[in-house]
Parts: sequence; structure tokens; C-alpha cells
Amino acid sequence: MESMKYSDTTFAVPLDPKQIVAEVHANAVDFPKRTVREHIEYALDHPIGAGPIEEAVTPGDKVCIIISDTTRRWQQPSAYLPVLVERLNKAGIPDQDILILCATGTHRKQTEEEHISLVGEDLYRRIRFLDHQCDDKEHLTYVGTTSRGTPVWLNSYAMACDKIILTGGVVYHFLAGFGGGRKSIVPGIAGRETINTNHNNALNKGLGSGSNPRVCNGNMQADNPFHSDLMECAAFARPAYLLNVIVDDNYQIVGAFAGDWRQAHAAAAKAVEQLDGVPIPRRTPLVIASAGGYPKDINLYQTSKTLSNALAAVAPGGTMILLSQCREGFGDPDCENQICGYDTMEAREKALRANFSIGGFVGFLFAETAENYRMILVTDIPAERFVHTRIQVARTLEEALALAARANGGSLDGVETTLMPHGGSTFPLPQA
Repeated sequence: MESMKYSDTTFAVPLDPKQIVAEVHANAVDFPKRTVREHIEYALDHPIGAGPIEEAVTPGDKVCIIISDTTRRWQQPSAYLPVLVERLNKAGIPDQDILILCATGTHRKQTEEEHISLVGEDLYRRIRFLDHQCDDKEHLTYVGTTSRGTPVWLNSYAMACDKIILTGGVVYHFLAGFGGGRKSIVPGIAGRETINTNHNNALNKGLGSGSNPRVCNGNMQADNPFHSDLMECAAFARPAYLLNVIVDDNYQIVGAFAGDWRQAHAAAAKAVEQLDGVPIPRRTPLVIASAGGYPKDINLYQTSKTLSNALAAVAPGGTMILLSQCREGFGDPDCENQICGYDTMEAREKALRANFSIGGFVGFLFAETAENYRMILVTDIPAERFVHTRIQVARTLEEALALAARANGGSLDGVETTLMPHGGSTFPLPQA
């Protein structure tokens, strides 16, 4: 019998194996076995859509390397930055001509200890390091407006450099399709107005129309306006080069991609799809998804990954059972306010459009999903916190299945089911 992780424990799934249409596990991909240094060297020696990095810079250039902040330390910048800086030094760019800029987006400023953990003691002492501040208008430069009307304000220190190099990690992203690449620019080093205006592309035009279903995991097509707008924003910065990594379930780097900021990123996204994009026969009326246990189910905000992945597997109007203990509650004040602070979806949407935040959107998405599907959340968050939504709360998987059965005429016998034991990282790809 399949079991699903819940914090530090597990729940058995007491369903007939015959009704399980798919169990979603990461694909076994035979990536080349290399050390992190070897991965980075290989990527820089085999650039995609561009010449070697030595040709992308010229002695005398001021070079800005953009890295992700401490919330994405799993990307291991301290392991790949020394190799990148080495190559720049060899190309005639001395340390004093390099700026490391941390793409904090709307996040807080970081401590010196966090800076050192990101780049390593050696580089921290050698190279100028700055945190981007989205509200520091004095150090933002207006570079243009996108076709969707996003005014693009970017970090002045970056824009004053001759060359910008993007770095970071690529994973599935529930709004941008995939993380990495252009996200180093927006939201990474953008002003708050730019970030909020771009992020509003996650919603359809017009109050009451809710979220755009094409703004979702895995979609980097032109019909994802969130992604398309990001691409236009990033083009204003004219990035000279990109170095992105991909990681496995244990956050170990298993691949690196370098070269043109569009093409190398697209290649990295394709590799992520190979790893975590899991074909399933079809969408099913019942989906049971675990966030993956602690720490992946530490709070509801983090569970947004599981929600977005489960949405790809559930049939229209079906039932989703999400297992996420959330020992630290909602994990984000805007997420909590969206769920607890409004009586109607219209009020939620109005507030979100006025002051968009990722946390707010996550709360909105949970509430909106419960309007369109039956959502049962197995969690330690008290049920009364969800009374203003249609989200049902259970304490155990057994209790959740009983709620689902009650809504299905008293039985789940024969109801086709998809199981997602690694719901936070695997993305189902229905084949029919």
C-alpha cells in the first residue's frame, strides 16, 4: 500500500490498487556524473546560443553578476561563483571591475553572515557585494515600458555596468512556468512598481475574472502573459550571458547551462522537465498529493508548489486532497490575510489587484481552487481559519477520504485516483 508523508510521519492510502491510475515519482534521468566545478566548467566550455564567456566581455568592462538571495541558497552560488569569477579574471576582468548584485526582489536586506554563505568568505572579501532594494528609488533607473504596460525600473548599479551576467537555478514555477533566467531581472533587481505591475499578469483582465489558467507551471509559451512580460522586461537590461543550474530532489547540482540568456535558460527548463515532468495517462476525479513531508510542508505558503502540481492532475470539478501539516501556519501574512480576512472571492481579488504580492496570490489561489474543485486539506492549521473559504479541513488522510466519499454518494469505490507522494516537486503531464 502506497504511503504519503505528513511532516515526520506517514499516512497509508487505503484504496484499491485497481483504482490508482498513476503514482507520480520523479523520472530516473541519467545526467553525467560530475563535480559541481566540472558541471560549471563544462557549461562554460559548451555555451548554448553564444560564444565562450571570454568573448562576451572585454578588458575594461565593468561586469555585474546577478545572484539569487538566501531564500534560494539551494542553488549553491558559493560553489559556482568562484569558477565564473576565475573565468572572468582570465578574460581580463579583475576583481575590482566586478559587482555581485543579489536579486532580492521584494525580500528584505540580508546580513553579512548570509552574504558570506551565498558567495563564500574568499569572494566576499575580494569583490563588491550589494543587496538590491526595490524601494530605494534613488538607485532605480527607468529603462522602458513593456507592451503590456509594465514600467520597467531596474537597479542603477547594474545598469551602470557594461555587462550583466545572470546566474541562478531553474525549477518549475507556478507563475513563470520555470524559474531562473529572466527572473534574475524581474522581480530580482526591479522596483516594487515594476514587480507588482508584472505580477498582476497572473490575473485575467477585469475584476471578477480571477487567475489566468495559462499562468502556470511549465508554461513558457507566448500565451503565458506573466512569462511574456518578464521576457520583455529582461530584454531592456540586455544581459550579456547566463549561467543557470538544475538540482535533484536533494538539492544537489546535476546540470549547468551557460550562454545566451534566452536559449541557455530554455535548455535548462527542458532538462527540468525531463527530471520532474512526469507523464500520467489522464486527469483523474481524485488526486491525493503530499507536499513531501517536513520541511516541504512547513507552512501553507510553501504548499503552493503542491497545489499547482496537483491542479495539473485533477479532472474538472474533481476532488483534491492535499497533505501538509503546516507546523508554522500560513508562513506569510499576505497569504493568511487572503484566506482569513475576506468573505468573498470578489473582495479577495479586489485587494490582490490593488496590492499584488506572491503571498497574497498564493492565498487567493487556494481559495479560488476550492471554488472550482472540492479541496480537502489535511493540516494542523485550525479549521476555523478557513471558514471564509470552501476549503475543507481534516486531521488525517482517513478523515479526508471519508469527507470525499460523503460528497461522492458515500463511497470512493472505483473512483480513478492519482497519487502524488512528492507533490512539491513533481509535475504531472497528462497524456490525454
